Amino acid sequence: MKQGLEKLIKEAGFIVSAEQQAQLVGYVEMLNKWNKAYNLTSIRDPQEMLVKHIMDSLAVSEYLKGDRFIDVGTGPGLPGIPLAIINPEKSFTLLDSLGKRIRFIRQVIHELKIPNVTPILSRVEDFKPDLQFDAVLSRAFASMSDMVKWCKHLPSEQGVFLALKGQVDQREIDELPIDCFVSSIKPLIVPGLEGQRHLVILGK
Repeated sequence: MKQGLEKLIKEAGFIVSAEQQAQLVGYVEMLNKWNKAYNLTSIRDPQEMLVKHIMDSLAVSEYLKGDRFIDVGTGPGLPGIPLAIINPEKSFTLLDSLGKRIRFIRQVIHELKIPNVTPILSRVEDFKPDLQFDAVLSRAFASMSDMVKWCKHLPSEQGVFLALKGQVDQREIDELPIDCFVSSIKPLIVPGLEGQRHLVILGK
């Protein structure tokens, strides 16, 4: 798995230290192990996890502007954990409403020694942060309009929403509330992944 990740990272042109690569592999190993009992992801093959979870998450890294980020509906920590590993100078809050997912994330940050992640067990609309975030990340929300509606209290004045999508659906864009606009749409290149991936950046 180590060689597989190294090859994918090289293809993507990322600079990831040996220690960070070891943490990413450790995360996939933990996800694979816990998945058998807790059903955290529908992907069963660790090699597939490298592409569809790790590389897919890392593809967003260059668009993280600022210091404080929240990953809403993070599931088992995606994209938050991989992004936190390769951006140790930034802080990530990972929010999910399912206890088993947050328990898994707590174990990951303990075992892999990831100091810049704060797991939160809460529904997104109930979570009231002390400080707003530079960006709200999600790869799991059903629609961008739901993401903006339920998370509008989370970004700072200049903060943005970062929605990871496959193909961009124009209808989804048309349904966005009037106090929100599409700042840009970035095609993402994910080595080994078939199909399209995009990052939609939304401003308030």
